[in-house]
Amino acid sequence: MSTASGSGAAPERVAAPERGGRTRTWSWGEAAIAVGLFAVGVFTLVETTSITVPGSANVLGPRAFPYAVGVLLVGASVALAVSLLRGQHGSAEEGEDVDAGARTDWGTVAKLVASFAALVLLIEPLGWPIAATLLFAGTAWALGARVVRAAVIGAVLNIGIHVLFVQVLGLFLPAGPLEGVPFFG
Repeated sequence: MSTASGSGAAPERVAAPERGGRTRTWSWGEAAIAVGLFAVGVFTLVETTSITVPGSANVLGPRAFPYAVGVLLVGASVALAVSLLRGQHGSAEEGEDVDAGARTDWGTVAKLVASFAALVLLIEPLGWPIAATLLFAGTAWALGARVVRAAVIGAVLNIGIHVLFVQVLGLFLPAGPLEGVPFFG
């Protein structure tokens, strides 16, 4: 099969006959997304069965969230496949407000990589609330936000996440120097 340009590559959309003499256009990229979502969902559901549940687990336990994610992934893939079979497709982008000639801003990329590396290196000694706040602030700073505002928002979010995980869900997140403070230990 060749394209109009003669490059020999398969076209993105292929016309398939439909009932009533009309033709339906398949987008292999959209179909690949549906199949990929389904595969990841099934993988998640299968692998979740191997999670060991301690005897002290609450009603939800450690399998609840992965099962929910797996079911949502499978459901989304089925909904996408049904939508594609009904002929509903995403429209191709004609263009965006992007300068195709713009060069990569390696400074921003370096700041983002440094923020993630700092999280990995600092989560154990500084704990989740501080290390994740540094990640949030560093990422926001790399993308052009004000550092102080980003740090305050990051601190509020990550303290809330820490309290939720440790106190409500009973999961472990390192608290670092905040270990003795109420709600962190």
